[in-house]
Amino acid sequence: MKNFLIRVVVNGVALWVAALLLDGIDLAEGDADWTSKVVTIVLVALLFGVINAFIKPIVRLFSLPFLILTLGLFTFIINAFMLQITEWISDAIGLSFTIDDFFWDAILGALIITVVSWILNVILPDDD
Repeated sequence: MKNFLIRVVVNGVALWVAALLLDGIDLAEGDADWTSKVVTIVLVALLFGVINAFIKPIVRLFSLPFLILTLGLFTFIINAFMLQITEWISDAIGLSFTIDDFFWDAILGALIITVVSWILNVILPDDD
């Protein structure tokens, strides 16, 4: 349970950093107070984690030829697609998370989220 909570916090921080660095990604922009912003970030991070846990392995399996052909660089497209799915579902359930452009914003956002998540996973303990 502790590992799961650490991963949700890491996803939340990574999504927040991507939203700060890129103008095309908005996360909890319309919310007025800090508590609603934090709740929105945590819920979007939780949704992002669930999507990465269940949908991403299936997509990686079907895109295995592209992953081999591009020597793994297609992973950024897959991560951007997971980010886009998160945006679609969060819009459907009323969370404030938008991505303006798939190609630049989602792919650069996926790159930022990957780097920030990697740094935070190195810093934070991973106890099972």
